[in-house]
Amino acid sequence: MIDAFITNLGRYNEGHLDGEYLKLPSEKQDLQALLKRIHVDGVRYEEVFITDYKTSIAGLRERLGEYESIDELNYLAALLHDLDGYERAKFEAALKYGEYTGSVRDLINLSQNLDCYDLYPDVTNEEELGYFLVDELCMLEIPEHLQGYFDYKAYGRDAHYNGGVFTDAGYIQKYDGGFIEHYDDRDDIPDEYRIFAYPEPEQLSIRDTLRHYQRMIADSPASISAQDRPVPTFDTR
Repeated sequence: MIDAFITNLGRYNEGHLDGEYLKLPSEKQDLQALLKRIHVDGVRYEEVFITDYKTSIAGLRERLGEYESIDELNYLAALLHDLDGYERAKFEAALKYGEYTGSVRDLINLSQNLDCYDLYPDVTNEEELGYFLVDELCMLEIPEHLQGYFDYKAYGRDAHYNGGVFTDAGYIQKYDGGFIEHYDDRDDIPDEYRIFAYPEPEQLSIRDTLRHYQRMIADSPASISAQDRPVPTFDTR
């Protein structure tokens, strides 16, 4: 549903683009492996940001920012993944409608309230709306001998004036009331969609630990004399 290009912010500020696309929804171990590859270890490099998105949901990419929560994005992607074809088209049309689209929080709530919208597929103008309302929804009964004289476009124009938006997916309108904000903040993300975690630190061998310590000694200020430096001891049994 969503591919997010996760980028190491510290390395980016140093002039390096260390990043990869993460396909969402995803699992914790997949993200940890990616973070390890882009050198985000939770010690020297902790912060990430998102430099690009790919998605098959029309109109969604423009609603997502650089510093979104990966856990929130993962939850949103999981919700979108569970939509059927008609619901997905309705979600895309609702993005064009424009309400509840200002944040990932809004988008999560929007995906959970699609029953508050009606979508008339393939209705792209006022005349088609008029025919759909009369012929398909039977919202007005017209005697057969007057049907050729009825102004369907004017009827559709009046209906459009009362609310609704034409989109590539069709005409969408929203009911007044009934929209429930099920999602408030990150505390509401189910545990199975919480995936952000730094990679587990590597277990170094005694030899690697000694080399690491020696590098630290070599990089220490010259003002520290050798006799003042602690000498490590290792149990090699």
